Amino acid sequence: MYKNLASFNKLLPLFAMKEDITKIGVAADHAGFELKEVVKTYLLGRGIEVMDFGTNSSESIDYPDVAHPLANAVASGRVKLGVAICGSGNGINMTVNKHQGIRAALCWNSELSTLARLHNDANILSLPARFITVDQAIQILSSFLEAEFEGGRHTNRVNKITCR
Repeated sequence: MYKNLASFNKLLPLFAMKEDITKIGVAADHAGFELKEVVKTYLLGRGIEVMDFGTNSSESIDYPDVAHPLANAVASGRVKLGVAICGSGNGINMTVNKHQGIRAALCWNSELSTLARLHNDANILSLPARFITVDQAIQILSSFLEAEFEGGRHTNRVNKITCR
């Protein structure tokens, strides 16, 4: 677990959601377990209910085992948004994106997470645990939650994402 959360606690005021987001799902494989726990703490500290789809330790698991339940929860509306974490972010991102209605974005900086919401109406944020710091992860998540889909010219593009 990340022991020194002093700088993490300084990031709490960064968070200012525009949407009414009351419940977020989180999922991680073994490589993302520690970061998932930090993300949960951050969200709970902001008054957001967290639905945790696992994993619950750093013992090796297959990321699809946690990714599919998270994607199902977001697609069904049981949670408004999701956060998916694995070592590179790639595997878990590919898995959740197999589900109808999921628009997951693999983000390693705040600009990407903001644009994912503004332009692509992303509903799952995928994070690469082995390539970002805790502070970066919280900043990326904050940016993701602060942004709202712009609609307009982006609506037609987003509507074309789903295969029919």
